[in-house]
Amino acid sequence: MASIGSFKLEEISPRNSLFSRFRVTVETAFYRNNVELVTSRREAYKLAKSSPGTIVLDWEVYKPEKLDLDRGTKILLFNDGAVTGRYAPGRRIIGDPGIDSEFYTSLVREAIFNSRYRKMYHAISFTGLHEDFMVRNHILIPEGHENLLYNWLLNFQHETPEYLEMYERSKVYNEGDIFIFSDPDWKHPDFPMGLAIFDPIHNAGAILGMRYFGEFKKGTLTLGWGTANRNGFVACHGGLKRFKTKDGKKFVAAFFGLSGSGKSTLTHAKHGGKYDITILHDDAFIINMSDGSSIALEPQYFDKTADYSAASPDNKYLITIQNCGVTMTPDGKIVPVMEDIRNGNGRAIKSRLWSPNRIDKIDEPINAIFWIMKDPAIPPVIRIKDPVLASVMGATLATKRTSAEAGVDTTKLVIEPYANPFRTWPLKDDYEKFKELFEKGVECYVINTGHFMGKKVPKELTLSIVESIVDGKANFRDFVGAIQIMEIDSFKADLSDEEYGKALERSFEMRLEYVESRKEERGGVDALPEEATEALKDMLTVVRKGKLSVG
Repeated sequence: MASIGSFKLEEISPRNSLFSRFRVTVETAFYRNNVELVTSRREAYKLAKSSPGTIVLDWEVYKPEKLDLDRGTKILLFNDGAVTGRYAPGRRIIGDPGIDSEFYTSLVREAIFNSRYRKMYHAISFTGLHEDFMVRNHILIPEGHENLLYNWLLNFQHETPEYLEMYERSKVYNEGDIFIFSDPDWKHPDFPMGLAIFDPIHNAGAILGMRYFGEFKKGTLTLGWGTANRNGFVACHGGLKRFKTKDGKKFVAAFFGLSGSGKSTLTHAKHGGKYDITILHDDAFIINMSDGSSIALEPQYFDKTADYSAASPDNKYLITIQNCGVTMTPDGKIVPVMEDIRNGNGRAIKSRLWSPNRIDKIDEPINAIFWIMKDPAIPPVIRIKDPVLASVMGATLATKRTSAEAGVDTTKLVIEPYANPFRTWPLKDDYEKFKELFEKGVECYVINTGHFMGKKVPKELTLSIVESIVDGKANFRDFVGAIQIMEIDSFKADLSDEEYGKALERSFEMRLEYVESRKEERGGVDALPEEATEALKDMLTVVRKGKLSVG
């Protein structure tokens, strides 16, 4: 089995690298006499359906038996309070410079002690859907938050005879099972919006004072991704699909972007039936550095409801809904009010059946990586020919936050390396692995799904660009340095234009400033090799000369 969940007496020692004070504190909570094990999605559904505040919609789950649910299971809707997104400032990583592990461990000890009078539900699932990578997850969720329990068991793969058998024969890693303690009702005057504390090396976490399900999903993935990173995989927050053309050609594409960037749209696009599409996942997967294959980490999809009306045919695949309104139809049916009318960042868990050709492992190596940005100086698409610059552009992925995160400025351009705000390992790990992929021949593209110099890039244009690349019909020409550009009449980029030249210069200055800042931030943990700095300086030199132009 992939992770270790039990130990022989002689292995139980501070000398065992799988133990830490924080991990032992968290795991110990699972064995108290106020803990009840919930073993199935069916049981979790019954608990969630009866939980105070739950709304049972008059829509039934599609083909529930394929999801290990009973026939007649209804879609459940549950709403949080003021906070309807992740709260990034509340994340603490044990092992980071300046993080007092004793202080945060004592906070968790106290939180666990104060939960002793409440029933706690213990649920078990897996991160990783193939025997090449599977880690067992454990979570504790208190009574009164049964919808979180149900959503967690839906989002991750719960234990079934099939997956238990797969887990038993899966590749073994020297890693402990993942253990997460939670108390959404926890309050502390110094942390009014809660805390999410992780000890990534020892696969333990605590989610305190947070109710939004995204914290539980991404908290579990935080530890799963970290496990993958330590064991020869690239941890990916993105989508991956395989195209098969009419003549049998296969093309595997990975899309990296934050929530709301368009990665799910691009991953699930059907392209008018031009291709035979196979979906791996739209949010969480890993790439095996030894053979280039990719593995999905979750079975279902946690999707925004902003773009789906109540009459959308895609609603057929919903299982649960969070943070959306509800109304009644003339025939007395209780139905959701979507499109973010009630609040921002309405969400739903969609069945894997939403993707007709879903697969949990793609054996073929990736052909192309697309960094999705919302940088107004980047044209709708560019191609990067230098592996160093290609990886640097991923490390300096520039975009805008969305309502998926609480308390952020959604108009400000920010950098989020490799679109993964859940990384707990040194940034250099990702940089070197992605550079190696590009050195092996993976193509690198940057696509702008926001505005280019004030003009919105339409979704239809982005899709047509991707299709032209897949078909091998995309024409690129030299633009500046190692960057090539596709000529698009309505989106011309010209370095001789003073306004545009300054915008592109500022874009690379911002990237250089960010890379330089990593030498100091987090105690230098995220410092990149000097070649990354030199690649950006070289780009700035060429941009400032402004000799090459298109248009």
